[in-house]
Amino acid sequence: MYDLIGDVHGELDALERLLVAMEYQRVRGVWRHPERRAVFVGDLIDRGPASREVVATVRAMVEAGQAHCLMGNHEFNAIAFHTPDPRGGDCHLRPHSEKNLRQHQATLESYRGHAGQLADDIAWFQGLPFWLELDGVRVVHAAWSPEAMALVEGSGVRDGLDWPMAFPEAFDEASPLGAALSEVLKGVEWALPGDAFFHDKDGHLRREARVCWWDVAPGHRWPAVAMGPPSLKKALPDEVIPEDYPRLRYPAEAPPVFFGHYWLWGEPSPLAENVACLDYSVAKGGQLVAYRWAGEQRLQRAHFVAVPSEGGGP
Repeated sequence: MYDLIGDVHGELDALERLLVAMEYQRVRGVWRHPERRAVFVGDLIDRGPASREVVATVRAMVEAGQAHCLMGNHEFNAIAFHTPDPRGGDCHLRPHSEKNLRQHQATLESYRGHAGQLADDIAWFQGLPFWLELDGVRVVHAAWSPEAMALVEGSGVRDGLDWPMAFPEAFDEASPLGAALSEVLKGVEWALPGDAFFHDKDGHLRREARVCWWDVAPGHRWPAVAMGPPSLKKALPDEVIPEDYPRLRYPAEAPPVFFGHYWLWGEPSPLAENVACLDYSVAKGGQLVAYRWAGEQRLQRAHFVAVPSEGGGP
């Protein structure tokens, strides 16, 4: 069975406390459980103080057969940040802008003096899967989107070891491949109605919102389906979604699906009978959360395990 673990974001102390709470033990330098395997939903890095150590911990578990790890949007961004643009010019696939540098700064500090290890870990990131299906359970970083996944699979983007250089369009959200990967790794975003906007957790102005892709449709009200901070809920008019928006639904009979990414708060619980987010804002004073899956179709609140960050509280 599997223990599915949310976004760690460089919080090594919380990760180790969570593993201890789930009765993992460090044996010969690797965290192990005699009967279970861990599955990390991605976003091991950035924000927290120990990205290098978190990657080393998780990578050791994966390479010892004790865990699986998906790619999150922060690993995807890191690949692009450290990969020269093959189309020429003195730039990278992710520009070294002030905004992008600030988002990645904690990771750069963590690897200071370890340039060789950083390069090796970036290469390891390139081999991480974008999603997984494991013995009746599905895992993705942000959105289980069959259409986007089909486009990614059909592109051949992962057929070579050096796919970032071969497929620079993967990092361009204006391209079909880039848009599909953005949906899988960052979620489904819809334009907000009228002049509505909000400021995200980093203070950036947004006119699009991530939505509950497992159950959102015309007729639903914006505040009920938008995923984001309280400032987003307050900014949205209490209006129904217009008829020209699509209906999105994750079927109740489909395998349970787990993901991270959305910076939730409060007591961990399923979002639907077979849908669960595991990101509860550990890098912002929240909790690091796992779900101990035992084969059930209907997810149970009692199967969540959480440890608070050292900061505690929103």
